[in-house]
Amino acid sequence: MVALDNLIRLFSLLFAFLGFATALMVALPAPRDALLKELGHLVPAVQAHEAPVQVGEPADFAAAAGPMPAAQELTPHEREQRAVAEFIARRYRVAEAASSMFVSTAYRVGREFSVDPLLILAVMAVESRYNPVAESSMGAKGLMQIIPRYHPEKLLEHGGEHALLDPQVNIHVGAQILREYMRRFGATEAALQQYAGAFDEPTAQYSGKVLAEKARLQQFLARALREA
Repeated sequence: MVALDNLIRLFSLLFAFLGFATALMVALPAPRDALLKELGHLVPAVQAHEAPVQVGEPADFAAAAGPMPAAQELTPHEREQRAVAEFIARRYRVAEAASSMFVSTAYRVGREFSVDPLLILAVMAVESRYNPVAESSMGAKGLMQIIPRYHPEKLLEHGGEHALLDPQVNIHVGAQILREYMRRFGATEAALQQYAGAFDEPTAQYSGKVLAEKARLQQFLARALREA
């Protein structure tokens, strides 16, 4: 009986200890919950400022990068060049990146040599249809179909005739030639006929083609800028 009484007392002490531990555990979550509740107000703000962008979420990248510039933010000069480049890309099936480079170069060298950039682009259209690696049986090369043996001095600074297959060099040299002929003859039609090596051709067919292409560019550009 003594042993049994001792065993009962032992179990009583054990249950008492467990009851105390349980009460303690129940009591402790209260301050923890209160703390979490207070921290919970801070979580959205922290997430809003510090949440990392996840790979594969383009909308998040766009938001981080900011809005793309609108077409209205371009200068009038930039809008003009963009419109011309888009027209050339569609009409001649040229990659828009390439047509944009041809157009920007034509405008740049046109300012440098006081030659209408639309005239330069019209010559390209008639001569090569905007093919920068075009070569003729007569040895004419590139966008503006320049014959190297007739203009060696103009090619020296560019490293020789092989540079004519570089579109920017070709446009630069072609604009130089046009300026030279326009100063020599004083008229665009005569300069164009000389450019084509057909100065004495009575119908001036070549200059007619170039000027018609230039007029087409002007008409499209005027319409595009009105609609912009």
